[in-house]
Amino acid sequence: MNHPYKKNAKLVLSNGITFYGYSFGAIGTTLGEIVFNTGMTGYQEVITDPSYYGQILTFTYPEIGNTGINFEDSESSNNVKGIVVRNYSTNNSNWRSKLNFDQWLIQNNITGLYGIDTRALVKILRSNGSMNGLITSEDISLEDCLKIISRVPSMSGLNLAKEVTTKEQYYWKETSKTSFDVRENLLENTKTLKVIAIDFGIKKSILNRLVSHGCEVLVLPSNSSFEDVLDHNPDGIFFSNGPGDPSAVHEGINLAKSLIDFGQIPMFGICLGHQIFGIALGAKTYKLTFGHRGLNHPCGMDKNVEITSQNHGFAIDPNSLPKDIVRLTHYNLNDKTVAGLKVINKPIFSVQYHPEAGPGPHDSDYLFKNFVSQMLEKC
Repeated sequence: MNHPYKKNAKLVLSNGITFYGYSFGAIGTTLGEIVFNTGMTGYQEVITDPSYYGQILTFTYPEIGNTGINFEDSESSNNVKGIVVRNYSTNNSNWRSKLNFDQWLIQNNITGLYGIDTRALVKILRSNGSMNGLITSEDISLEDCLKIISRVPSMSGLNLAKEVTTKEQYYWKETSKTSFDVRENLLENTKTLKVIAIDFGIKKSILNRLVSHGCEVLVLPSNSSFEDVLDHNPDGIFFSNGPGDPSAVHEGINLAKSLIDFGQIPMFGICLGHQIFGIALGAKTYKLTFGHRGLNHPCGMDKNVEITSQNHGFAIDPNSLPKDIVRLTHYNLNDKTVAGLKVINKPIFSVQYHPEAGPGPHDSDYLFKNFVSQMLEKC
């Protein structure tokens, strides 16, 4: 692949291991936790997923950027700090493409590194765990790089949801562009269900799916109170995905506790929202060695399996869940971590993965239908 320029750049990990390659996208230095994603498609949605906020993302798929960038698929304006790829394409080959990948990265101030052995990097992360690091195209010595990295806080204990949440409430009215598995019989006289979505780093595709299933969605900030939520008289409450350590999102945890104790309104949580539910129910969370980030994670129980899209670095400790009030509904079948739970005798459930398929398989879209069914039963 011929690139317009080759500016030397490097990736330095906190343990001192250094990879030398070339810079693309924004020029300069960027810092964050180094993680990897195993998905083969959907790089635009992945890069714009707020759950990656504060991280430098390594793609295991060897070439990224060959379909360019369009104006429809970005999930948010909260992007990754940087990306690492084996190679990137300067050629756009897709009818929806509007921008060259490199141009878009520059516009969004995302630093890129290409030309390194990404397989070797992923093996290090799998063995040693995700760690802080930096990408730089500047002439900075290894010693100085390590000093800079040492000042970057660990992901453990970080409340990043407050950095990416909306500052003001807003209504969302867009639907999915696809027609799969929408709410049946969406007629004019069908009751519109009012859903409050708590934004810890919500993705556009999630909101689209809720609307497609017949919901009127009002998005509230992550620091919303119990009274803020109930003042809108919702039919259902949704806790979104998001970045950082769930145990640090104290306002979200307190809100979840109050709503779960109230127990009269159907609630659905995903990803960070799922972890917040777990903590609110009395469980503890812990940091995974290298997390789950990809489009092909099998989850299920009792001979039912769905292939899921995931992006998280923390998990619920199953031994800390109170068995008398919580039932496990899904495991991650790769490592048996908790992937789903249900509050016994209350219309409250959550999953660790992203059922909206943005990007990913559509196996889990039925969960939106289940959420709607619970709301209709209460109406």
